[in-house]
Amino acid sequence: MAPNVYDQDVADVSWAWRIISSVIGWIYFAAWSFSFYPQAILNWRRKSVQGLSIDFLYYNVLGFGCYSIFNIAFFASEEIQEEYRRRNNGSENLVRINDVVFAVHALAISSFTLSQTFYYKRSPNQKASLPARGMMWLSILGAFLVILAVKSGHALWIDFMYYLSYIKLSVTIIKYLPQVWINFKRKSTVGWSIHNILLDFTGGLLSVAQLLLDAYLSGDWSGVSGDPVKFGLGFVSIFFDLLFMTQHYILYRDRTDYFLNTVEEERRRLIAEGRVPRDENEV
Repeated sequence: MAPNVYDQDVADVSWAWRIISSVIGWIYFAAWSFSFYPQAILNWRRKSVQGLSIDFLYYNVLGFGCYSIFNIAFFASEEIQEEYRRRNNGSENLVRINDVVFAVHALAISSFTLSQTFYYKRSPNQKASLPARGMMWLSILGAFLVILAVKSGHALWIDFMYYLSYIKLSVTIIKYLPQVWINFKRKSTVGWSIHNILLDFTGGLLSVAQLLLDAYLSGDWSGVSGDPVKFGLGFVSIFFDLLFMTQHYILYRDRTDYFLNTVEEERRRLIAEGRVPRDENEV
C-alpha cells in the first residue's frame, strides 16, 4: 500500500511545531533564569539593597521552593503522573524538563539574593513585614495539614502538589506589591533592576505561548487547566512587568540608577530637583 503523502505532511508539520515549542521553552527558560541576575549584580555594585523590597525576596524563596517541588514531582514521579492521568481522562501533564531546571535554578539564585540583604547596607526599617512572615508560617502549617490528609487517605499526593502550586501562584500575585509601593512612595526605581523586569516580561510571554502551543498540538486543552500555576504565572508576571516598566520609563524616569549608591543620595537629588518635598528635620 502506497504511503499517504498527506499524512506524512501532517506528521512533518506536527514535528516541526514540536521543535518550535521546545525552542520556545528553552528561550523562556533562559530569559526567566537570567532575569534573576541583574538584581544580584546591582546589589553587589552598589554594596547596598536599599530601595529593594525584602518582602519580595522572601516571597520569591517561598514561591520557588514550592514550585520546585511541584515541577520535580510532575516530571519525575510516576505516582503523581498516574494520579494526573486518572484525574484528567488519561491526558499527560505538560511539565517539561526546562520547567524543572528553571524552578530549581530560580530557588538557588533567589536564596542567594536574599542572603545579600544580611551583609549589604540597608535602611533601618528595611526588613520582612509581619504579613510576609505570617504567610511563610501559614504556608508551612497548611502543607503539614495537607500531608496529614494524604497520610490518612483523605487526599492524594497530587493534591499536595496542587497546594504547593497555589502557594506559588498566590505568592506571585502579591510579591510585587511591596516593590510597587516602595517605588511609588520614593517616586523612583533606584535599587530595583529594570533589566530584571525586561527579561521577566520576555519569559512570561514565551511561557504562555509554549503552554498554549503544546495544548493546541496535543488537541487537549486540559493541559492548560491541569497546570494552572504555569498559565497564571505568565499572565501575572506580564501585568506587573508592564506596571514596573511604566514606573521606570514614564512615571519616575531616571537615568542615574546605577550610580546612586544609597537611598540617601537618591533622596538628596530628588529634593534638589523638587520632585519630593524636604522634611522639616532635614538640613
